[in-house]
Order: sequence, then C-alpha cells, then structure tokens
Amino acid sequence: MSMTWLKMTAANLGRGIESGEIDPLELTETYLSAIAVHPLRDRIYARVTEPRALAEARAASARAKTGHRLSALDGVPISWKDLFDTAGVATESGSALLQGRTPDKDALVLQNATAAGLVCLGKTHMSELAFSGLGYNPVTATPPSVNDPEAVSGGSSSGAATSVAFDLAAAGIGSDTGGSVRIPAVWNDLVGLKTTSGRLSLQGVVPLAASFDTVGPLCRSVEDAALLFAALQGESTAVDLVGASLKGMRLLIPANKIFENARTEPLAGFQDAVQRLEAAGATIERREITCVESALQLSPILFATEAYGTWKDQIEAAPEKMFHQILERFRAGGAFMGADFVQAWQKLNQIRDEWGDVTAAYDAVILPTAPSMPPNMDRLASDDDYYVTENLLALHNTRIGNLLGLACLTLPTCLPSTGIMFMTPPNSEERLLRLSVAAEAALA
Repeated sequence: MSMTWLKMTAANLGRGIESGEIDPLELTETYLSAIAVHPLRDRIYARVTEPRALAEARAASARAKTGHRLSALDGVPISWKDLFDTAGVATESGSALLQGRTPDKDALVLQNATAAGLVCLGKTHMSELAFSGLGYNPVTATPPSVNDPEAVSGGSSSGAATSVAFDLAAAGIGSDTGGSVRIPAVWNDLVGLKTTSGRLSLQGVVPLAASFDTVGPLCRSVEDAALLFAALQGESTAVDLVGASLKGMRLLIPANKIFENARTEPLAGFQDAVQRLEAAGATIERREITCVESALQLSPILFATEAYGTWKDQIEAAPEKMFHQILERFRAGGAFMGADFVQAWQKLNQIRDEWGDVTAAYDAVILPTAPSMPPNMDRLASDDDYYVTENLLALHNTRIGNLLGLACLTLPTCLPSTGIMFMTPPNSEERLLRLSVAAEAALA
C-alpha cells in the first residue's frame, strides 16, 4: 500500500493523514527509501535532509493522532529548489560560485510551509543561478525529462519537477523568473503555478533578478497548487475550488507571431485542449495584441542587466567556475547603459497598462506553455547554437507572463510534455486557480 502513496496528490495524502489511513512518519520513510534507491537520486536531489524530514514527520504524526493538524497538508513531504535557504544545510543555487554557502535560517516561505506542517525532504538541483529554461547544468547535475531519458527536464526548477515526476516528492517548490516553474512543469506533465511578483516572499531566496523572481509550486493537481500557495503565504485556508465552472468564461488567444516558431507537438496538444475547453462551455476568441512583441523585445536588457548587476562581483572573481553559456548570458547584461535600463522599464510599464486594457474583458489569456519539446542533452552539451536557440524558444511564451507581471498556471494536455498556460492579471491567483481547476476537469 505504501508504494501507492508515492503517486498520490499532496491533497489526497493530506486526506489520508486526516482519516488516519496514512501515518506521516511512515509516509516520509517511504519517500526517503524511494529516494535512497532511485537511480536518478543524485541527479534530482542536491541534498536530502533526512534528519529534518524524520523529525518533522514524527511531530506531524503526533499531531495527527491527537487531532491537532496544522493544515490540510500537515505531514506531507515535499522538495525545495536549491535556492531556498535552509538553516544549517548548504544552499548553492546550482553554482560552484556558492559552493559551501550555508545559511543560518530558513527562507520565509519555507518557514511558512513548516508552520503548516509540511515535511522538507531536501534540496533539488537546478540551472546554474536559475538563469536557463532548459535545466542543463554541467557544473552540478542535470535531471532528465520523465518522458525522455535523453532529454533535459526543463529549468531552472529542474529537480523540483523531476522529484515529483519520478515519485520522489509529493510536490516541489520552485521559482520562476522567465518560466522556471512552468517549463519543467510542462515538460514533466505537471501543474505549475507562477505567482505574481511580490505575492510570495523572496526573503531567504537566492536572487536571479529580484524584480521578476517569483516563488511557486510544481505539483500533480490544481488543488495541490492552491493548498501549497496558501501554505507558502502563511495562510491557514486555501481558495475554495468547489463549484468552479468554465461556462460563460471568455478566453483569449493572442493571434501574434507567438505561434510562428512553435513545434508540431505543443501546437497539437494546445489545439486539443482548446477544443475541450470549448466543449466545457468556454468562449474562446483570437485577436492580435501588438504590445506582446514590444514587451518581448525588452527581455535582453531587463533580465540580463539586473541579473549581471546582482552577480557581477562574484562572477568576475571566478568566471572559470561557471558553465560558459550561463556566463555569457550574465555578461550580456553588462552591455547596456543605465539610461537604457531605466527607459526599458518605463516602456514595460506602459505596455503593462496597454495589456491590461486589451485583455480586461476576458477571464484569461491562453497559450501553449512551451512552443518546443525537451531538447536532447548531448546536443546541448556539444552544440552552442542549439543551446542558445532552444533556451530562447523554450522561454518565449512563459516570459510574457513575467514581463507583464501576471499570475500564470500551466496544465498538462493530452500529449506528453505539452501544456496549456492560463494568464490572469496581477494578484488574481484565487481567480486563476478556480478557472484552472475547471479547465483541469475539462482536460482530464
């Protein structure tokens, strides 16, 4: 029985604990045993926090027996991307530049999750300093996609996704600056929630570009995403998903150049999803939104300049420690003048206003989450042009959500490693989650 726990949603595990059918300590020991013998263990987990996990599980078990559970997920074991500070345990953000960096307290979102009774299994591998959508990291480790052992899993939250996809965590907590929750979620058939910038605390989170960095869960269901979102916020109750429906919902597909370079499988998965949403009662319209391309053109200056400004001193003190593709991407941010960066932000704020006006009449904007499939690992290692092209293409659609400051959620479609992304206005996560749980039912 215990091995079936590894494939259950976090919410169902929580219900099992509540009913007394699942003991949190036995559940955590089951996960730790599965991690210990898994052939991909060291490519998914950077560090397993077994003593902490067992201590937290014992406490959760005692609470469950006395009817004093802290939340619906009290006693459920999850993983954490290796840029969330963990007290007394190294947090290195996938980089040799931070080797041995050991914080003395947990990140605030981890404190909140612990206060909700969630069990910390360990820290997962990631793209170096979170600056790639592919998940390829020759400095530390590269997990494979659950659907293709020769392909990357997507990044930068690569281990967060694969810890769930390979049944080594009930959910993973990642971060998303340009797509780093949604890309690994889509390529591993998971639900991924990109929260609004500022909605979840970045205190104790190793930054990439703090203006765009966000925290979010990778999990098996929209219900899990809602429960984890509440826990990360420090909220005792999650948004009510009961009765959510697509009937009367208006969804918008931007009829832009967005689809020009999309590959066959992601388009097919998206088109099937659109038909299912329509069959469930949603009205779907297509119209061009010209400001999208204008926003995407600002990406190089906005992301790279802030990232390089954040890491310049550490990088230039030891550039030889970095994977050359990531190093070049950071250094590209040094090519812009301060005046250009300020002007780009002013333009972006105007575009955000324009987007809000154009999309105000719709419940969400929808797109294929990734326009590409997981790229081949060996080719990424040997072909620099392929690496650059695939990285930029992978993040093309997801970056729209970060640039425009939106709340976004990706759902799996009928084809492996393809997904549909829902985008709603800033700080509308509750509305997004209700819409997404109705869409999830339609796509099931």
